[in-house]
Amino acid sequence: MTTVINMKLVRLTHLLFLSGIVAGLTMASPSFAMSTPNGTKSSATEAVKGTINDLIQVLDDETLQQPEQAEERRHEIEEIIKHRVDYEEMARRSLGAPWSALSHRDQHEFVNLFVQLLRDTFVGRITEHSDEQVVFLGELRKDAFAEVKAQLKGRKIDTPVDFRLIHRAHEWRVYDVVIDGASIVSNYRSQFTSIIRDVSYSGLIKKMKKKAIAVKVFEKSPTP
Repeated sequence: MTTVINMKLVRLTHLLFLSGIVAGLTMASPSFAMSTPNGTKSSATEAVKGTINDLIQVLDDETLQQPEQAEERRHEIEEIIKHRVDYEEMARRSLGAPWSALSHRDQHEFVNLFVQLLRDTFVGRITEHSDEQVVFLGELRKDAFAEVKAQLKGRKIDTPVDFRLIHRAHEWRVYDVVIDGASIVSNYRSQFTSIIRDVSYSGLIKKMKKKAIAVKVFEKSPTP
């Protein structure tokens, strides 16, 4: 049975930048509604639905739609997403092989820069509304991993969106999103690999820091 949630997001795919094919992970013969690793029945689908519903409440809040509340609105959106996304897992998979060679300190630095990159790329775009729907088609699980299959439907869009999650600390957290067959994590990994090959890992970090600084300066600049 499919489940439908009415959406008012013209860019849901940017909003939940949350899942993707994991290098080296094989979901062999996945089954529906398997028990989670701790033996309890917990639905990754419900976790995604709850996050979407929370985001809709913020986007529909008339007070937060006022121009002077733009920063507060963005902050609330970020807080909702922060509690559903496993940023470290997402960053690790996006960087790929170089991750294992980094010190704990360097890994922490990369995660922080990666989160800033995601924030600057996606969160600022969650502003427009439409009458799109998210149709949930099913949930596949294998051990500590789950894939929530959905379809984003609207007058001008009919796109498959697969949310991939990992079960940690008694909850499901998203680490990648596959949009119409394209994984966000795989896309970042391809970009990072190319930059590291051309200018080294240190060069990648410098580029990420430069972008973060540029965005912060822009955000602090007075509006004309």
